[in-house]
Amino acid sequence: MKQKIGIIGAGNVGKTLAAGFLRHGYHVMIGSRSAEKLQAVQRGIGEPLAIGTLNEVARFAEVVILAVKGTGALEAIATIESEQLANKVIIDTTNPIAEAPPINGVFQYFTQSNDSLMEQMQRATPNARFVKAWNSVGSLHMVDPKFPGGRPTMFICGNDLDAKRLVSDILNEFGWDAEDMGQMESARAIEQLGRFWCIHYLRSNQRNHAFKLLRQ
Repeated sequence: MKQKIGIIGAGNVGKTLAAGFLRHGYHVMIGSRSAEKLQAVQRGIGEPLAIGTLNEVARFAEVVILAVKGTGALEAIATIESEQLANKVIIDTTNPIAEAPPINGVFQYFTQSNDSLMEQMQRATPNARFVKAWNSVGSLHMVDPKFPGGRPTMFICGNDLDAKRLVSDILNEFGWDAEDMGQMESARAIEQLGRFWCIHYLRSNQRNHAFKLLRQ
């Protein structure tokens, strides 16, 4: 039986993943602190999508997807009762993009080079099982991507091997080759991939690109 999916955040990433998980046969609830935004998302996607508060979403979910702005990620996690996240897989799609404007097409990050936003959230919620994924591509291609070069690669990391296997299975179902890059410290590099993806987007105003790992 497929897992119950709870999505925290009702922006473009949250909406795209909610619709994608529903299309792939999952039960989905999406949460936001804005009731108006949630109702608009539900009207746009349809009644199979349930809506709720952040705590209701976390309580419902077997897998939680964090799809909020990086500047609000720690606050969103802190809003949820810790017991609702204990032992649960949290797919972290966020990047630590600062509020300051980009410089020559490069987003500014609020993290330091030897830390990552995912590590900060893992420290704040030590009983949750974080896996970084979906942060290095635009929402347009998160679900069932179609590229001339074949399946793109999604780089993931986290400390829990079973959680990464589960996320890898979901990514495979959604048209991605998942590449496990190790434990949570690797998020320092994977979050930079999100920044790198955005350079091409900001300079060309094109979103039709993704990364692929090639082997000989």
